[in-house]
Amino acid sequence: MPDFTLTAKPPLDGIRIDLDGVSVKEISDRQLVSISIPRNGEAPLNQAVMNAYRLELPVVGTSTVTPATDVRLMGIQRDQLFLLCERTGDNPVAAVSEVLGNAGYYTDQSDSWAVLELSGPQSRRVLERICPVDLAPDQFAVNAVTRTVMEHLGVIVLRTGADTFMLFSATSSALSFLGAIETSARNVL
Repeated sequence: MPDFTLTAKPPLDGIRIDLDGVSVKEISDRQLVSISIPRNGEAPLNQAVMNAYRLELPVVGTSTVTPATDVRLMGIQRDQLFLLCERTGDNPVAAVSEVLGNAGYYTDQSDSWAVLELSGPQSRRVLERICPVDLAPDQFAVNAVTRTVMEHLGVIVLRTGADTFMLFSATSSALSFLGAIETSARNVL
């Protein structure tokens, strides 16, 4: 038997880039669980989520968050939510199942997505160059979420603050994703 140990490593190695007016950093301390709503199961899931997290189910295109525990539910598409919260161990599905029971169907998505936080007063300008979504504050409010494409890569955009966005893209193209964001930032600034 070989004598070695495997160690988990974030897809972008915990990168942080600070430029004038914008900051880009990898978020790797969160777990992401997909929740599919069973047929006729919205009410039971809503009750389970309310009991466990004190959150209402978000409509598609929005997210709900509880500041005390930093648990966020994102309305990704009809009958599917993403639950984003602090990493609690090696089995996110078991952790969610423990608190929500069989109210939904759960899939661990934690290692499938590279997650970047883009923040600063120039963050919207950085995204405007490569994102076809109207991110104006009156069109894409805080807690809004959407799927889109940036530089031919599938991306989920979540607005978490006035000048802060979380960006999710497939781990398999993490370096290209980072390159697109960094190049746009350097061109704006």
